[in-house]
Amino acid sequence: MSLLDEFMETLVMIDKTTQPDGYGGIKTVYADGATFQAAVAYNASTEARIGVVQGLTSLYTITTKKNINLQYHDLLRRVSDGKVLRVTSDGDDLKTPASATLNMRNVTAEEYTLPV
Repeated sequence: MSLLDEFMETLVMIDKTTQPDGYGGIKTVYADGATFQAAVAYNASTEARIGVVQGLTSLYTITTKKNINLQYHDLLRRVSDGKVLRVTSDGDDLKTPASATLNMRNVTAEEYTLPV
C-alpha cells in the first residue's frame, strides 16, 4: 500500500435535483450520491491564509485516482466530519500522464454551506 493510498478517505458526491414544491413551483433537493476514495489536504500556505483573512473561503486540494474526474462546482461531503466542499477547478486540468506509474488527478475545492 502506498502512502497516497493510506491518506485516502471516503467522500460522497452530493447530487442536486429539482422537484415540484406542491405549490406550482420547484424546489432544489440535495441528496447523497456515489461514494469514492480521495485524499483531502488543507492549503495552509501563506498565500491561502492571506486570502482567508481577505474574505476567501478555506482552500483544499482533493486528489483522486484518474478514473474519478471531478468537475467545476461538484459538491462533495467528507464522511469523517460531514464537511461539504465545492470543487473550484476542472479535473481535466491536472492529472498524471498515461505513462506515469502514479494514478492521480487533482482539483481544488473550498468549504461550502448547502443552501436550505
